[in-house]
Amino acid sequence: MPKLIDNKYIIIKYLTTLLLTIISPICFGQIFSSDQNPLSVKWRQINHRGFKIIYPVELEKDAQRMANTIPFIFPFDGASLGVHKTNLPIVLQNQGVIANGFVQLGPKKSEFFSTPPQLFDSQDWLNNLAVHELRHAAQYDKLTNGQAKPFPELVYFAWMGASIPTWFFEGDAVSTETSLTHAGRGRQPSWIMPYRTQVLEGKNISYSKAYFGSDKDVTPGYYQLGYLMVSNIRKQHGKNIFDSLLTDIRKRPIRPYPFAGSLKKLTGKTGRAWFDFTATEIQKQWSLQDKKNHSQAYLPLNKKAIYATDYFLPVRLPSGDILALKQSKAETSFFVQVDSSKKEKRLFGIGYQEQPWYSYAMGKIVWDEIRYDPRFRQRSYSVLNIYDMDTKKIKKLQARTRWFSPSLSADAKKIVAVQIDLSNQANLVEIDATTGKVICSYPNPEGLILQSPSFDASGTRIAYITVSEKGKALWIQDHQGKKTKILKETSQQLNRPVFISSGIAFNAHYSGINNIYHIDTASKKISALSEAKYGAFNPSLSTDKTEILFSNYGLRGFDIAALKFRPSEVPENGFVYFGSAAEQQENTGNVFEKVPDSTFESKPYGKLGNLINLHSIIPTIENEYVAGLQLRSNNLLNTFDFYTGASYHRDLGRFSYNANINIKSFYPVFSLNYENRPVRTFYNSGNRIKQGDWRENYIKVNALIPVNLNARDEYYNLSMNIGTSLTKRYMTENLPANFITSLNFPMEYHFTFSHGKTQAARDIAPRWAQIIRFNYLNQPFDNNLPGELFSFESFLYTPGLLKNHSFLLSFNYQDATGVRIYNNEISTVYGYNNIQARSRLKNTLLLNYRFPFLFPDAEIGPLAYVRNLRGGLFCGYENIGSETNLSQPKTFGFELRSSMNLLRYQPVVDLGARVVFVNKIYNQNPILELIFNYSF
Repeated sequence: MPKLIDNKYIIIKYLTTLLLTIISPICFGQIFSSDQNPLSVKWRQINHRGFKIIYPVELEKDAQRMANTIPFIFPFDGASLGVHKTNLPIVLQNQGVIANGFVQLGPKKSEFFSTPPQLFDSQDWLNNLAVHELRHAAQYDKLTNGQAKPFPELVYFAWMGASIPTWFFEGDAVSTETSLTHAGRGRQPSWIMPYRTQVLEGKNISYSKAYFGSDKDVTPGYYQLGYLMVSNIRKQHGKNIFDSLLTDIRKRPIRPYPFAGSLKKLTGKTGRAWFDFTATEIQKQWSLQDKKNHSQAYLPLNKKAIYATDYFLPVRLPSGDILALKQSKAETSFFVQVDSSKKEKRLFGIGYQEQPWYSYAMGKIVWDEIRYDPRFRQRSYSVLNIYDMDTKKIKKLQARTRWFSPSLSADAKKIVAVQIDLSNQANLVEIDATTGKVICSYPNPEGLILQSPSFDASGTRIAYITVSEKGKALWIQDHQGKKTKILKETSQQLNRPVFISSGIAFNAHYSGINNIYHIDTASKKISALSEAKYGAFNPSLSTDKTEILFSNYGLRGFDIAALKFRPSEVPENGFVYFGSAAEQQENTGNVFEKVPDSTFESKPYGKLGNLINLHSIIPTIENEYVAGLQLRSNNLLNTFDFYTGASYHRDLGRFSYNANINIKSFYPVFSLNYENRPVRTFYNSGNRIKQGDWRENYIKVNALIPVNLNARDEYYNLSMNIGTSLTKRYMTENLPANFITSLNFPMEYHFTFSHGKTQAARDIAPRWAQIIRFNYLNQPFDNNLPGELFSFESFLYTPGLLKNHSFLLSFNYQDATGVRIYNNEISTVYGYNNIQARSRLKNTLLLNYRFPFLFPDAEIGPLAYVRNLRGGLFCGYENIGSETNLSQPKTFGFELRSSMNLLRYQPVVDLGARVVFVNKIYNQNPILELIFNYSF
């Protein structure tokens, strides 16, 4: 049986995408960005002590602050690695509303997304980013030894991604952010809560499952796993262990599993052994903590989930039903109504949120969600939507807003929200719930970060949280403009205050576990309302004021629970702090307390003068015969790419040369490609087959307009593309007299439209999507080469018989003439390349049913971690109406596939096999196709 390997040609340069595994997402989990800002953004720069701060003009104040902060704290960040200085461009981004940050190589830079999230640490947001991301910069410098050789960045990055587990990069950075400040995620019970829950529930998670995640269960994540392991290693082996570890890896880079080898050499344990050791230690400490706590069990008011499922922000409706925001491994976010028998009614789906959030009052639901700019994806918005439960209609209040955490007044006539402008100034705004117009804005001259506001019953007072380097505080704002601090700055994770009884209920972790507390606004006395074992969040008072609904954390995620309003004494803090040894080793206190306050010269950042930024020479392999080197350049604003290189064709004994430019500043994306290449062909001459050779100069120009829209849980993509090329052939050898030496500007036109719904973790294909694609190729400027090709492709995805099943119906058509007669521009049946054609391809009809049937989360030693097993059934028709009919598919068959992590590496590998049966009229044996793909 013939064999086909998908993705046969592996290009080594794409190994550089391993960098996607070692960036540092903070909130959104975004991998590093290659998106652009609008051309209208005006950029400036400050250069100070090896750091170049590049920023939009609106962020002048924050840029000056970061120019003081970053050089001051970097020596502390890098001290335990023996790295005391660096050179690093840092781009401050302000056009988006998604909180994030990362450091990368190729090109070397860091990006801070300056808009603070509505739920994060008890310190300044940009400080939070700086202390974490600068640790990554120190890690890179330690591993690359300051990049001693020219243009090494992508090679270094690929090597680091292949050599160092992600849990170490991120765990070490979280440990550092916690040790150098009085905040940090290592001090947050809610951050480590999923792992603690699994341990105390007796679930023994394998190393691979804890590291790589699951499509079935809640898992800790590699940040949390890494923090615990790194903290334990430092506790056992001291402050400088990772200096020694990375030095040893750098000195002996070319060997299998360098991280595990060096770690075992220095500590006596591999990463897997440290996982087992750490798991035993944390189980002991968390069990002791649990014995001391007087927790209470709360019965779930929702049906029991069979896989990871969350019910957020429950609210009791006047009917007695419960409204909640639900999401799971099998479904994206949607509103659900739960009755007293736990029967659920799906209302409607919503789009991506920075954090789960909505507010209910008087039959209205308001929520915020992210909307992207159609072209410049660095720009995004947080818009408010309101749903009327009586009319079943959804309304977007305004477009292109930056409003967060909306909360309705009791009469549902107005909304309070946090507004954050491009200068990072936050204000509370009141908004008319009908028109979307701003009624008033409350000043915030201190420039504090504002979070999660809510009205009292009268709609005249607002409770909200502020965040600064001093910590989080709870405030009340009245309509006369008076502000009152109810709870002074603290490192507690204060969040979502709501007026209940004679005070305010809120989330905090006074006992060392996140629970719901209450503060009397007159006496300022704090009381405990919940005693959840793992975590209680998001209180809401029922309409009859007899109970408080909340989200109670359990083994499968957040359940809906209820409690009576019975204030009790605040328990003692029993938090288990695993980072204490590392903090004592660093012995710095809060590194932000003594940051200088200088004013630096700033100057415009010239876009044209900074287009070229050469950073890497990388090896490339196009196939088994062609290999070479490529020099790459990418500017820091992601608007200009350039590469040039040479490859050797060993079958021809000749070199080819290429260069490419991509210009991404404008609405269209322009690209220019040049190649000088050798070509060989074979042709019939009489009764003989002859070989002909030539070289050719090939130039191609292309313009692409990508348009991407999203609204709620749907997306729309539109792509329009036009291109042409010029080919000049020379140095012809042994070719016929009529050989054409010039191909003059053949035209290519492409149009694609797609629409679909967002996918859940378990979806292996879209549940509902439509794609249409048109292509037209012709030769209007070359009379020697007449011919054209028109093609049409369509793909319709619909839900299958069960959840996460997908059915695909695809009809495709092409009509080709002249020199295009043998071109193929449409999707073909499986096995097409291994079947002798009986006629030219004109159309195809493809049917495909795909489904997951098992999620084993099986760790096969160090070889593989098997995430899922999937099946598929297919049949394909070709040239309907002439060669085949609908009762006789050309090919049909089945496939078995699995998503897995091989050899404990981060990329997810899609491995499988497909058996293709061929229509009997072809008199051909079945075809076996092996499938190998990977993604990050």
